[in-house]
Amino acid sequence: MSSEREPVSHFIRTIVQDDLQSGKHPTITTRFPPEPNGYLHVGHAKSICLNFGLAQDFGGQCNLRFDDTNPEKESEEYALSIQEDVRWLGFQWAGEVHWASDYFETLYGYAVELIRSGKAYVCDLTPDEMRDYRGTLTAPGRNSPYHERSVEENLDLFGRMRKGEFADGSKVLRAKIDMASPNINLRDPAIYRIRRAHHIRTGDQWCIYPMYDYTHCISDALEGITHSLCTLEFEDHRPLYDWVLDNITIPCHPRQIEFSRLELQYTLTSKRKLNQLVTDKLVSGWDDPRLPTITGMRRRGYTSEGIREFARRIGISKSDNVIDMAVLEGCIREDMEARVPRVMAVVQPLKVVLTNFEAGLTQSREAGFHPNHPEFGSRDVPIAREIWIEADDFSETPPPGWQRLTPGGEVRLRYSYVIKCDEVVKDVAGEVVELRCSIDHDTLGKNPQGRKVKGVIHWLSAQHALPAEIRLYDRLFTVAAPDSDKDKDFRDFLNPASLSVVQGWVESCVKDVAPETRYQFERLGYFCADRRDHQPGERLVFNRAVGLKDAWSKPVA
Repeated sequence: MSSEREPVSHFIRTIVQDDLQSGKHPTITTRFPPEPNGYLHVGHAKSICLNFGLAQDFGGQCNLRFDDTNPEKESEEYALSIQEDVRWLGFQWAGEVHWASDYFETLYGYAVELIRSGKAYVCDLTPDEMRDYRGTLTAPGRNSPYHERSVEENLDLFGRMRKGEFADGSKVLRAKIDMASPNINLRDPAIYRIRRAHHIRTGDQWCIYPMYDYTHCISDALEGITHSLCTLEFEDHRPLYDWVLDNITIPCHPRQIEFSRLELQYTLTSKRKLNQLVTDKLVSGWDDPRLPTITGMRRRGYTSEGIREFARRIGISKSDNVIDMAVLEGCIREDMEARVPRVMAVVQPLKVVLTNFEAGLTQSREAGFHPNHPEFGSRDVPIAREIWIEADDFSETPPPGWQRLTPGGEVRLRYSYVIKCDEVVKDVAGEVVELRCSIDHDTLGKNPQGRKVKGVIHWLSAQHALPAEIRLYDRLFTVAAPDSDKDKDFRDFLNPASLSVVQGWVESCVKDVAPETRYQFERLGYFCADRRDHQPGERLVFNRAVGLKDAWSKPVA
């Protein structure tokens, strides 16, 4: 897969092009503004690729800004993980990391300006009362009893809110817009609330915090953002975004543009629900390879290049963006096909004894790590009297078209000889535990005389292979849309077979590879040395990233 694909045209790209060509903006500035209250997921990856990608393509810049206005749910751990994810995806923000808390004093000053101009007031309604006064989608709201407080009283109360004279939740500062507006977001929304919570950056300096809708647009303007890109759920918030900027003295007015969020089948892109899975210990953590978090996908073995190609391929639009998991896995598979070395591994070992093996006569062969990349080098593939093959590569009663090993049948060992199964050994329960086979010594690197052997299987020398923990991942949920059933909790659809851990064997050449090293295990799929548990030379742990073929069309067993 080429690392430099032609950008896909979409409506936001067209807007940016028109703005630059018309001279509206000499350059563009975008931003990626996550809240540090969890780990990023594949939906965020789409947004990262959009915001950073547009800035790169048009010679502009993209800021990383944390929306840290909700101190009770935010942490330094999340902030650091977000920075690592952005870098791992291949992007770098302009200058220093920005924080909404950088602007707390400025935001407070603009709130005072709104109060002075009669466009904000302090309200004492309880949350339940405020909901009642707000009205419904079909009925207009009513003005708060505190709607007509004087400028002087509002300034006094807001200053005392900041000083901590009132209890949490007892008062809020509201924008004075229109309680009869058909857009509920404009019915005097709260822009400040009292909340005594320790902040990860400002500590206990503040006991009032600005609301997201108020903070975001001003932060954009202060940073000179030209195009503020967000998902469609913020479309109804755009009039409030514009109202705030139109009613304060700020020179920059960014344009908010919305696009559809990503919904990936057989998983979730709700940070709240992902947090539930982690908190309930239904997964091993935010980096569990079954999760669609960026850190989870990375640990599973997905490549950043493949994820970027996925974001490019699914495109940007305002229509529903429900994507089959096969599209993501296809991008990962295509990327690794060209770039990842190949070795052999056995994940369901069946012992084979080569009865006519002769030391000195039976020879090993050298094999390249990739058929199309000789520069990857090669390694010796040793053979011994006892070897491991995949249990699935033997059948006593083979189906039609079977080209692997059967009693009395022949098959070629990859990079080695043709062998024939002469005897099947079973245990007391009747299970096959060993095969006894003979080598055709005239078939090393050439076809047998007078007959054709079609099947080729992978294998390992039992004497030389290394034990490895192999983690086989399947879809996390048994249904495509686990959070769409109104009568069931999404956790009811968890797939109990989403992880299978087996003891397998790998070639000795992978003994000292570093965590996150990827291989194609021939005929099995693409695997990655686990970035947490893999210990080079000591404990080998490989995660299956994707199979060699699309398995998503098959139902969950």
